[in-house]
Amino acid sequence: MYTDLRGKTAIITGAGKKTGIGYAIAVKLASCGANIVIADIGMAQAEEGQVSTATSDEMKEIEADIAQRFGVKAAAVLLDVTDTASVARMMDEVGQRFDEIHILVNNAGASFGVPSAVENYDETAWMKTIDVNLHGVFRVSKAVLPVMKKTGGSIINMASRAGKVPPLFNAAYGAAKAGVIMLTKTMAKELAGSSIRVNAICPGQIMTDIEKWRFALEAKVFGSTPEEREMEMCKTIPLGRIGDPAEVGELAAFLASSASSYMTGQAVNITGGQLMEL
Repeated sequence: MYTDLRGKTAIITGAGKKTGIGYAIAVKLASCGANIVIADIGMAQAEEGQVSTATSDEMKEIEADIAQRFGVKAAAVLLDVTDTASVARMMDEVGQRFDEIHILVNNAGASFGVPSAVENYDETAWMKTIDVNLHGVFRVSKAVLPVMKKTGGSIINMASRAGKVPPLFNAAYGAAKAGVIMLTKTMAKELAGSSIRVNAICPGQIMTDIEKWRFALEAKVFGSTPEEREMEMCKTIPLGRIGDPAEVGELAAFLASSASSYMTGQAVNITGGQLMEL
């Protein structure tokens, strides 16, 4: 429990599904007494071959559940991180309900057009992957900073192991996440004087809908089962298992709190030992 988070307000993007990392972060921050803004796209229909996104109904359920369980203020706000106008509308709505923003978790992410080698990668899918994962972090951070500068705070950007180790047939995602790591470091230097710390989290294999989709996709390619693909993946992880979203939530709460007050510009691995390099 990080008691210094009580009464703080946190925006978490991509937090509208109970099976995701964003939701786990929201729950952990709320358990510490933080007010929560669930910001997600709220679309029921996924593109062909993609993992479904959060629906607006799911987001409303999460809003009500978090407020009831933890006795904090909660708001579900629609957000498309690829649309500057949508980001502006989100900020307007948040501003009507909360006076301050102390924590921003840039968690929204997606991967399109995979698996594809670079030479065959569809350009539209490539650009969309970069737009969501990298430009989205820029857009939302830029919109939040004028408010956060009034109080100071913590920005947590969701990067990935893929930003440090090349992901085969998923180059756009890897390039975007590598960009997020460098953006994090640049922001940390620029914002240190405003009492805003900026760090990144680099998860490895975490059991979300995206991870399950990956195992199912690999199973088709290798003629096996998703369970067999998961077992093979676990062999590459020293701790021998896939991570839980709640474990990422614990790290995010630490980075949001004063317990990490002397940390900024870091890209912290949470990979079960699968990645031990900086």
